[in-house]
Amino acid sequence: MSETNSEEAVQIPLLSGLPDDIALFCLARVPRRYHTLLKCVSKRWRDLVSSEDWVSYRRKHNLAESWIYVLCRDKADRLERACLYVLDPISLKRCWKLVPSLPDQCLKRKGMAFEVLGSKVCLLGGCGWFEDATDEVYCYDALRNTWNSGAPLSTARCYFACEALNEKLYAIGGVGSNLSNPHSWDMYDPSTNSWISHSDPNIVPDIEESFVLDGKIYIRCGVSSTMPSNIYAVVYRPSSGTWEHADKDLVSGWSGPAIVVEGNLYVLDQSSGTRLMMWEKKSREWIAVGRLSPLLTRPPCRLAAIGKSIFVIGKGLSTVVFDVSRAGNVGGLMVSSSIPRLAGDDDVISCKVLSI
Repeated sequence: MSETNSEEAVQIPLLSGLPDDIALFCLARVPRRYHTLLKCVSKRWRDLVSSEDWVSYRRKHNLAESWIYVLCRDKADRLERACLYVLDPISLKRCWKLVPSLPDQCLKRKGMAFEVLGSKVCLLGGCGWFEDATDEVYCYDALRNTWNSGAPLSTARCYFACEALNEKLYAIGGVGSNLSNPHSWDMYDPSTNSWISHSDPNIVPDIEESFVLDGKIYIRCGVSSTMPSNIYAVVYRPSSGTWEHADKDLVSGWSGPAIVVEGNLYVLDQSSGTRLMMWEKKSREWIAVGRLSPLLTRPPCRLAAIGKSIFVIGKGLSTVVFDVSRAGNVGGLMVSSSIPRLAGDDDVISCKVLSI
C-alpha cells in the first residue's frame, strides 16, 4: 500500500485522544455563532459542521438554535433592492446582520415568496417592472453560507403564498400573465427534488396572508367573486389533499400577520395602533392579549416566533420581543424588550425562523 493510501486509510480523529462519538458530543454543544470558526480548524471539522448529520444531531439532542431571517426591501434609493438579514436572538449584542451575496436575479424582483425548508432559506418566483412572473427558485444554505438555484416551480408565480408543511413546500395562488390556471397550487418534495402541480376551484390568485396550524395550511385571499362581502379564506387538509372554506369564526379576526406559538394562533391587528389578538380554541373566539407601545413599533410589522417569544419586526427592522406565557401589562401596554433598528427605513416583507 502506498504512503498516500495509508494516510487516507487512517482517519484523523475529531479530537485527539477521544472517540468520535464523544468528540461530537462536545463539539455539538458549541453555540451556533461560533460554527464558522469551527469550520476553520480542519477539513474534517468543516465537513462535519456543514453536514445534515450535524443538524440532525443538534436537533435530536435539543441543541439547535433558532435564528430569524427577514426578507426586506431597501428603500435607500429608487432601485428598492431586496435584501436578507439575520438575527441571533440570544447573542449578548443582539443586532441584525446582512446576509451577503443575494442572487442578482432577485435584487429587483417583487412578489417573491420566502420560506424555510430544512437548513435552507428559499426565495421563490417573483416579477419585475419589465419581467413577468418567474418560476425560478434560489436557496441560501445556512450551513455552508452559499446561494444555489433550486428546482423551478411548476408554474411561474408572483405575489403568492408559500408554506412549509410535513417537510414539503407549497406554492399557492399568485398572479402572472402566463398563469394558465388561476386556481393552481404546487407542492415540492425534496426527496425527488421536483414540484407537482395541482388545481382546486377554492384557490384564488389574490393571496394576502397564510399560516400553518394543527397540521393544516390556512390562506386568506382577496375579495372573491362568489363572496364579495366577506373575508375569503380556505384551509388545506393534507389527509384529503383538498382545500375547503375556513371556519368563519376564526377568519373573522384574521386581520393581519399571524403566527403560531405552541399550538396557539396569534394575529397582529394594525388597524388602530398595534394590538395582539389570540384565537381561543375552546370558546372559538378572539381575545385581546394586549397592545404594544407606539414608541417601539413601526408598522407595518411582521411576526416571528422562537419558543414562547414573539418578535414584532417593523420598518427598519425595529424589533419588539415579548413572552406570551408571561405577557403582562403596564398602563394598558404589554411589557416587552426591544432590539435596535437599522439606520435605514427598509420595508419588511416576510420573517422566517431556521434552526441549526
